Amino acid sequence: MRAVNLLPKDETQRSRKQTSWPVVIGLAGSAVVIAALGAGLLQTRGAVSERQDELQSVSAELAAMPAAADKPADRTAELAAERGKRAAALASAFTYHVSWDRVLRRFALVLPDDVWLTSLTAKAPKIPGPDVVASTTDAAPSGFTITGYTYSQEGVARLLARLSVLPDLTNVQLQTSALTDIGERPVIQFTILANVRAGGSPS
Repeated sequence: MRAVNLLPKDETQRSRKQTSWPVVIGLAGSAVVIAALGAGLLQTRGAVSERQDELQSVSAELAAMPAAADKPADRTAELAAERGKRAAALASAFTYHVSWDRVLRRFALVLPDDVWLTSLTAKAPKIPGPDVVASTTDAAPSGFTITGYTYSQEGVARLLARLSVLPDLTNVQLQTSALTDIGERPVIQFTILANVRAGGSPS
């Protein structure tokens, strides 16, 4: 016996439309969920890949760094030697220090009244290097030079004698002594050389 549809055609089509929309909506929602899950999975994989690359880079940098020593090097002896060198340099600087106010004050006290100077130059002795042994003999005098006039050779000799007893000068020598005229009066022009003693007595 053949089945016969007794419903009107409009009712049949409306029934089909009502049953198809929920299916479509369900399929669309499933697609959105699947797409979101796929995007999240891709993003997670990208972040993991970046972290792996960063970890490899840091590992390579650590491998390239030199290995640190297990114990710090003992620099006690090196520091002690450096401190000794600095102390020696400081002591040497004080040894070769010249108190110029004292030197010039003493010089002025022994200068005779009949002597007048035209020039005076003075310089401190050179500090020898650490590998240079100081000479026990006086070198050619050059640290203290005076030029001036007096009335006689006796005046020059008297000045030499007084300069020789000054504790701040050594190796006092007469370089030149010659008769000359100032106006109509004959005088003796002289040049005396000496060395400046490093340090000297404090008084």
